[in-house]
Amino acid sequence: MLVAGAGGMLGQDLVAASARRGHEVLGLARAELDITDARAVEDLITDARPDAIVNCAAWTDVDGAEANEREAMRVNDTAAALLATAAAAHDASVLFVSSDYVFDGEKGAPYVESDLTGAISAYGRTKQAGETSVAIANPRHFIVRSSWLFGVGGGNFVETMLRVGGEQSEVIVVSDQVGTPTYTPHLAAGLAELIEGEDYGIHHMPASGSCSWFEYAQEIFDQEALECRVMAGTTEMLARPAPRPRYSVLGSERPDRIELPHWRRGLAEYLGERAGVGRGTADRGTPGRGAEEVPR
Repeated sequence: MLVAGAGGMLGQDLVAASARRGHEVLGLARAELDITDARAVEDLITDARPDAIVNCAAWTDVDGAEANEREAMRVNDTAAALLATAAAAHDASVLFVSSDYVFDGEKGAPYVESDLTGAISAYGRTKQAGETSVAIANPRHFIVRSSWLFGVGGGNFVETMLRVGGEQSEVIVVSDQVGTPTYTPHLAAGLAELIEGEDYGIHHMPASGSCSWFEYAQEIFDQEALECRVMAGTTEMLARPAPRPRYSVLGSERPDRIELPHWRRGLAEYLGERAGVGRGTADRGTPGRGAEEVPR
């Protein structure tokens, strides 16, 4: 198995999760494999001949994509297609990590795999385009949508809140955007399991449960026993360059879906991990049946 973007938050955890399942894993960070370089991609895959390729390399700066959509599209769409095409040429499957931001957030209920996409941000459009390109380039594709990722390998909302909470007595957080925080080791375990099979197509794989950013911040401070007052703000009050979907909770209509642990459990494990407790118990990150990252 080849993991592109292995230096990022999800990529690091996927390499570890795949190794625990007995896979032979070649994890390459951006400095080792630039997925926008067609010759480098082809040469690497020709030499390594992996049976599966997971694309965790991505442009994930949501606000930055508004001003740099062309560059974001080059990474999230064009480069993703290069990997998928090279994988197909060498009879390998490909897994593309996508996002809840491919939806407009107006459904008012959890989005399932068959729902029509309708991205409202440049970042969302690049992920939506990447999904299409990957599916066309390689029939043996897994497109996995997840949301609000956090893990120890990169910047994330939890770290932002802990920093702010340590510096000031109150913080304003958006309360009218709802989604699901997903701990990257849990998602990585699910991806490592999924790619072992042949259940190709679109999969939704968030953590269980949902919350607003406001509720998320409250839980962070509660679990960390940090005294910081969280005040509710609206999307309009806390204007950002990129529009966000108001309700981007992901559900699944697949009878054999991989279910991840609840986001609160993920948060507890994360806080324990960053405090030096270690990487959890033996069943850490184990799901059940039923991209290099920056904060979004």
